[in-house]
Amino acid sequence: MSELPLKGIRVIDVSVVWAAPYALQLLADYGAEIIKVESLQYIPPTTRSLGFFPPKEMVPILGALGRSFPDLDPGKRPWNRLSAFNCHFRNKHSCTMDLRRPKGKEMFKRLVEISDMVIENNAAGVMDRLGLGYEVLSEWKPDIIMVSSPGFGKSGPYSNYVGFGNSMMALTGFNWIRGYRDSAPETTTTSVWLDSASGPAIAFAAMMALHHRDNTGRGQFIEFAQAENLINHIGDVVLDYTMNGRVQGTPGNRHPYSAAPYGCYRCKPESRKVRPDVFAPNQYADDQWINISVFNEKQWQGLCRVMGNPEWAHDKKFSDVLSRYQNQDELDKHIEEWTSKLDKYEVFHSLQKEGVPAGPVLDDKDAYNDPHLKDRGFFEEVTGPELGTHLYPGMTWKMSKTPGSIRKPPVRLGEDNEYVYKTLLGVSAEEYAELEKEQHIGMDYVGV
Repeated sequence: MSELPLKGIRVIDVSVVWAAPYALQLLADYGAEIIKVESLQYIPPTTRSLGFFPPKEMVPILGALGRSFPDLDPGKRPWNRLSAFNCHFRNKHSCTMDLRRPKGKEMFKRLVEISDMVIENNAAGVMDRLGLGYEVLSEWKPDIIMVSSPGFGKSGPYSNYVGFGNSMMALTGFNWIRGYRDSAPETTTTSVWLDSASGPAIAFAAMMALHHRDNTGRGQFIEFAQAENLINHIGDVVLDYTMNGRVQGTPGNRHPYSAAPYGCYRCKPESRKVRPDVFAPNQYADDQWINISVFNEKQWQGLCRVMGNPEWAHDKKFSDVLSRYQNQDELDKHIEEWTSKLDKYEVFHSLQKEGVPAGPVLDDKDAYNDPHLKDRGFFEEVTGPELGTHLYPGMTWKMSKTPGSIRKPPVRLGEDNEYVYKTLLGVSAEEYAELEKEQHIGMDYVGV
């Protein structure tokens, strides 16, 4: 087997939360050496912490936040056990240094001089205020590549605004079209599309810069505004307004233009075990659902055959695509009357056999036990020294000659200090001990 395609590329990680950590995960999975630089003096919220570290007895009442800890136990070092961090920090290294102090900046300079790239997604201006903006970094290493990914970019009236995914999604118009047809914007879920969309795009931008550097010998600065990236995901909605003057609403599960039926339909319920000690039982916990999409007459006939060619399907109201689209309320009632008596997998396999696009709505338990994902070996078993053994989502794509894998468990705070300082930077034992004493180096946050 060949070496991983990004072997030999070293990237300094100054990322937070989700977007850039996900991008760096993709680079790490395929061989790049990612060195996360962290501070013992600052605990980034929603990265290695919830904004605080809860005692074990408090975890059960925290709902989804509490479930972020394996076995509902924050442990002695909760910053190493938070799933929101660990899901994106496999295959990486961690070193600690205080970038606010001269000695920390000196160590960072030495690290930049032997690296290929720096990636960060802090609020706009953070790196510049630290004295670590691209102008400084490129003086230290002229061919360095820096990717900076604030919410709104480095220029314009919103450039200094701060926010998380949902606020940026709202400002781009994305949240306006997410919801049910009869719902208001405040009912939009907290699913943060922006971060998951930004991660691969940041990684792609980084790869283009590496390719350019290999061809020209020149590094560059990449300004990646996450909000602008997201607008490309709703390009059809933007064009509908610019071309037709039409402001779209919330389509719910309906297709915005022509497909019908096109929706999510209730299936036969299944008894599910819910942990009442962690959160209030979900009133929909036993519900099961199937998504069905019909775009043409051939698929419609396939659906009718699976349903047993019911008499109602021959009504003129459902005789062609336009008629079905115009009568979706009644059509959906008929279809759900059929699906509600059947298991979601039964409907799924029957429709797929007839060439009808359909798929069951899976929860996390279903996904972990899905036979297709199991057969492909998607989930990988990983054991971490403070995490135990768990299944993690595997590689985002498969490469025949250079397949990636989870080679290193989610990195603990400061786990690779000796490697970074002594092996890469050539720090002496005496200097290393002094940096420990000054609280640049360690595995525990100061004061925690």
